[in-house]
Amino acid sequence: MEQNPLISIGLPIALIIIMAGIGLSLRPRDFLQVAHRPRGLVWGSVAQLVLMPAAAFALAWALSLPPLVAVGLVILAACPGGTSSNLITYLARGHLALSISLTVTASLVTIVSLPLLTNLALRGFVGEGQQVELPVLRTVAMLAVITVIPVAVGMLVRWRSPGVAARAERAVGLFGAMVLAALIVAIAVRIGDRLPELLLQAGPACVALNLLGIGLGLFATRGLGLSPVDALTVAVELGIKNGTLGLLVAMTLLDSPEMGVPSAVYGLLMYFFGVGLIWLGRRRFAA
Repeated sequence: MEQNPLISIGLPIALIIIMAGIGLSLRPRDFLQVAHRPRGLVWGSVAQLVLMPAAAFALAWALSLPPLVAVGLVILAACPGGTSSNLITYLARGHLALSISLTVTASLVTIVSLPLLTNLALRGFVGEGQQVELPVLRTVAMLAVITVIPVAVGMLVRWRSPGVAARAERAVGLFGAMVLAALIVAIAVRIGDRLPELLLQAGPACVALNLLGIGLGLFATRGLGLSPVDALTVAVELGIKNGTLGLLVAMTLLDSPEMGVPSAVYGLLMYFFGVGLIWLGRRRFAA
């Protein structure tokens, strides 16, 4: 299938800008604040990097998803949070430093874990005979360029010009939403008549994955001694994912719009749940 230049070139560039937006909101002292209370960071990272992908495998098997959609669900689950999770945490009066630390930590580990989990899903759902595999070293290098370097550049801009960073951060958040909308349209065009069928297949799994992530944050954290604010923050981070990164892997590295459907569907649905989390946070933690 011929790759669309807007996807193969434009999507990585857009993601670089979005990841730089995370760096614009991050300061070195944010990590020090979280280090004094590391339980939220540890639990959120374990849930993000281990439990969410495991849940995606289980949901794909339980719901008998089509192979390519199943792989796409695992790709999505393996993605970290993004600028949207940080914004929703802020609006919900959560622990912003914890949210940013979780996003950055997961983004760094994802460089290695995402290609490994994707290939595991390809072998499990598509099969060895299909000769479909995500190149690990190429993916690691691409994710490093697209995630680590932009975050570092964003932090540098924040350090040198805080005023510029504050203005740019708001613009990047809007840009991210526009990119996601454009990608959803691109997927719809490439899939064509199969879109309604794939939406029906991916929708329930995406809702279940979102609710599970939120539940792991809000309820499973009670026995870990986390504060309600930290629990809400973990819930946002697990429920609001960087769907643009999932689309990058599916549509650029694997050239499969079908695998991109879960990220696109989730990218729409998560904002409805995000509004609910904002309402919950502002109600419980009124200023």
